[in-house]
Amino acid sequence: MTLDSRTPTKCITGHSDTHLTAIQAHRLHTHIIDDFLALQKGAKRAGFELTIASSFRDFDRQALIWNNKFSGQRPVLNKQQKAVDLTQLSDLEKCIAIMLYSALPGASRHHLGTDLDVFDSAAISDDYKLQLTPDEYQQGGPFAPLSQWLDDNLTNYGFYRPYKQDLGGVAPELWHISHIEQSHKLVNELSEAVLYECISNSNLLGKSAILGNLPILYKRFITNVSPP
Repeated sequence: MTLDSRTPTKCITGHSDTHLTAIQAHRLHTHIIDDFLALQKGAKRAGFELTIASSFRDFDRQALIWNNKFSGQRPVLNKQQKAVDLTQLSDLEKCIAIMLYSALPGASRHHLGTDLDVFDSAAISDDYKLQLTPDEYQQGGPFAPLSQWLDDNLTNYGFYRPYKQDLGGVAPELWHISHIEQSHKLVNELSEAVLYECISNSNLLGKSAILGNLPILYKRFITNVSPP
């Protein structure tokens, strides 16, 4: 399978899956499969069962998450992992609160197939309920040893953490890894204009606030990532 060069915009906004290959009950960008398997084998040698928790999400799936959060059907958490009272916020403030942990549909790195959330399945029991929260990956958490190994080894396999540091946009997500080369190729195809058109043609809640403040949101949450 090869990336359809005629539809790069659809690939980066989550409206196409022609660039993906099925693997381990998930879908990843075809061109990162070999590097991911090498990363997984390296982790195995170090004593970890590197497992995919989440990978590709299309626009509709991301939009469902967004709308459920915007409408209050799904909790929106702050950095202290406490639920935010959305009834006290303007539409723009709701968008900012949601984007702390959930990407704007059309701009999610999970659309690319180059980004995935990982954990160590050997560190937990079968009935453990995975949360993907900071405490699981920090000292004392079940995935802290894996997190340290990823710190030391990710780039050797061509991956990095785009949300490793708090840069004032997306909160740190130590579970989120990205393929350096392929993600950069696709991210460079995204622009405010492309995203504006994508959202204009959607049924996202808060659309007026998003479009009216897109330059601010774009700079703070979309291009504002940690370097490899």
